[in-house]
Amino acid sequence: MILVRSSFITSKVSATTSAPPCILPGQPSPAAIREITIPGRVYRQIDFILPGQLAFSLLMAGVFSSTFLLFNLRHTLVLKRIYVTPVSRAAILSGELISRLLFQVICFMIITALGYFAFSFTLVNGLLTFMKMLLLSVFGLVIFTGIGFIISGMIRNESSIAPVTNTLTMPQILLCGLFFPIDNYPVWLRSFCELLPLTFFVDGLRKIAFEGLHIWQIPWQPGGLIVWGALIAALSIRSFKWE
Repeated sequence: MILVRSSFITSKVSATTSAPPCILPGQPSPAAIREITIPGRVYRQIDFILPGQLAFSLLMAGVFSSTFLLFNLRHTLVLKRIYVTPVSRAAILSGELISRLLFQVICFMIITALGYFAFSFTLVNGLLTFMKMLLLSVFGLVIFTGIGFIISGMIRNESSIAPVTNTLTMPQILLCGLFFPIDNYPVWLRSFCELLPLTFFVDGLRKIAFEGLHIWQIPWQPGGLIVWGALIAALSIRSFKWE
């Protein structure tokens, strides 16, 4: 019988062999147990922290930038002038979303490259793993930017932007495992945390980066982001106001 145990936190190989004592003297041992420790990837602290930092950066940038942008366009009557043109709400929101995506993707690349080259962040399959993380980040950015669009359509005063935005983002930051595992929470709270969009995003990044999983091997995370994205997109269009 051979027992194989794999560890993600050690790089040493050890093998021990032990045989049970013979029941009858002079008879051969019926079986032997050999334990082999197979070296695995070292799970560094950066492998847990960096996906959380990426999610935090994309969340704050997506929500705050889109909220202030759309509010200022409405406050300066730019949207009121666009209203007389044959431009739909969906077209305006899509254009602003794409412009935010391009900028935030560059920030995502810089943070990931810094973590990889300076702090040995684990990318199991190198560039291929990075591209999968980048694809997943697009889903997250759509959701975070959409939240900003919804907030900008709800408020009437610029001084209310920061309080309302912080009220919606801070609970996610604390409950979605950005800086510490949600396994430490009570079961009833953990069930709620697992359904939040930021949780889907962070868990997906960690599974892709360290475990080397493909996106289709983690259907729960992309599926949750798609559902949240569709819901927030519908709410963004509905809450959009020209003036």
